[in-house]
Amino acid sequence: MKRSSKDIQAQFKASSNAGFTLIEMLVVITIIGLLMALVGPRVLSLLSQSKVRTAEIQIDGFKNSLDLYYLDVGHYPKTTEGLAALEVRPASASTWNGPYLQGGKIPNDPWGNSYQYRSPGQQGRPYEITSNGPSGNETDNTQIKSW
Repeated sequence: MKRSSKDIQAQFKASSNAGFTLIEMLVVITIIGLLMALVGPRVLSLLSQSKVRTAEIQIDGFKNSLDLYYLDVGHYPKTTEGLAALEVRPASASTWNGPYLQGGKIPNDPWGNSYQYRSPGQQGRPYEITSNGPSGNETDNTQIKSW
């Protein structure tokens, strides 16, 4: 079977147009890079905000559990007993009806650090719960507090 020169030229044209050129690839990579430069910081910002919101929600959950503890025992746990009093009966609690936390376990904050509990709290508060935030350092202003 003999092929005509027109068939060979058509086949050559079709095979040379089948791929992408280097310029087309560079344009696509540039567009993707620009999108990531514009969208990336927004996504990271939202992720950071969601961790702060998660810590606030967990602290609110602790507050509700501490109120139930107070209703049963008559006082809030001491600083030395800490939030562990919500999951294990402390020696000072005669009418403890816990555990007071769902799941019976004290979660860490979204950054993997423990929450701090103090009773009595500052400025006349019965207690305070804090997370040191993303830095894990209580000296900077990234703390999330129960008030």
